[in-house]
Amino acid sequence: MLVVFRAKPAAEVLMFAQHARDILSAAGRHYDTLPERGVLTAAQLDDLIKGLERAISHDTASPFQDEDDEENDVKEHPISRPVTFRQRAFPLMAMMKMCRDHNADITWEPAPVW
Repeated sequence: MLVVFRAKPAAEVLMFAQHARDILSAAGRHYDTLPERGVLTAAQLDDLIKGLERAISHDTASPFQDEDDEENDVKEHPISRPVTFRQRAFPLMAMMKMCRDHNADITWEPAPVW
């Protein structure tokens, strides 16, 4: 299921529920399954951002490989590289920081069917 995060001061963030659950769990909101709808209040954002930054700092997967490796003649196309936790979490963390600065809540719900 796709979920969309919405807040007045920020652009929408769209992601799979599984990834959203993992990111919110890392931030401190633990769910077995992500509720269909939810709210992150402005008062909670400081703690959630700190938890998410801590999780990102422990993410050891680098989004970039050594490009100076002369022994590797075959270059991997960037689209075939796996997406790291840091890359998945960045849009939601940016939204959280913007909402913290504007004292706004974040809501999520199922994404509309295209």
